Amino acid sequence: MSISTPTAALHRKEMFSLNGTSFRKSTKTVRKAVFPVAGLGTRFLPATKAVAKEMLPIVDRPLIQYAVDEAAAAGIEEIIFVTHRSKRAIEDHVHRSVELESELTSQGKHASLRLLRQLTHNGMHFSFVRQEEPRGLGHAIQCARHLVGNEPFAVLLPDDLIDGEPPVLAQMVAQYEQLKSSLVAVRNVSPEETRRYGIVDADGDGEDPESRSIKIRGVVEKPLPEAAPSTLAIVGRYVLSPMIFDCIASLDPGVGGEIQLTDGISRLLKLESVMTYRYQGKHYDCGSKAGFLEATVAYGLQHPEVGAEFREILLRMTRELTDSVPFTEPVEASDMDVSVPAILRA
Repeated sequence: MSISTPTAALHRKEMFSLNGTSFRKSTKTVRKAVFPVAGLGTRFLPATKAVAKEMLPIVDRPLIQYAVDEAAAAGIEEIIFVTHRSKRAIEDHVHRSVELESELTSQGKHASLRLLRQLTHNGMHFSFVRQEEPRGLGHAIQCARHLVGNEPFAVLLPDDLIDGEPPVLAQMVAQYEQLKSSLVAVRNVSPEETRRYGIVDADGDGEDPESRSIKIRGVVEKPLPEAAPSTLAIVGRYVLSPMIFDCIASLDPGVGGEIQLTDGISRLLKLESVMTYRYQGKHYDCGSKAGFLEATVAYGLQHPEVGAEFREILLRMTRELTDSVPFTEPVEASDMDVSVPAILRA
């Protein structure tokens, strides 16, 4: 399913050339978002043998729902899912279930019915395209080219759950409206973590905490600490110019034998400015088991229905864990490298 672009929505475009080749730069607003969800989630086996990893719940909402809600808050009108034949559950989830709604109505479960209907955002359209083989994030985005067309678009990776206010994609769309430049969300990581991320080489390398957007000079995919140009890591939120498609189209496989989005961005830098965006929010890497558990605890504590009870459970488990640790010698509080959430200290 896809939607057409009405003539009235067309905006001025700029033509420019590079090495004799002409390019058309769109100045439209951001209406569409690409969700690459074709991955098989092997790090979560056996849970993901028959269940899409994006359908794994953080408390009582699947990861994909948090991503859809974030896109809706940013004013996105169409989400394009780049998916796999094993991910039909995602399509079923984002569409209404008339049978389930009828059953809840007949049973008088009106609260559950309201909750279910809140999952579907009015005016939002969903499109689905398959990535037939796992060839990398760049290839996944290229699969959506015919649905995105010649307009700027967002990319959102559901594995990267970010608790932000306002939601991070809304922050980035607002920044794009000011800069009219492609944006990649970044955060500082430790040198040991650079091998897990795309790392940017940026003017100032993010040393100024007040500077949310810094011009990028280059991007390196998963460098070793000694080869990393900085510790600014790309997190799964992007607002990209449609020119990224031409930049990806002729790429050779990069790190891991895949078509890397970071390599496409490196090419895009030769055509236009690409900026970092230092978002406001807490990031959880739900593509890892530890990050998934951390997010579950954090969102569980915030949950209006079970948060207070869950807090008591954590306090009890903390006391039991403390009691089970053999006594050695007193440790000064200043020597302890522990961060206790404020909600547990209350």
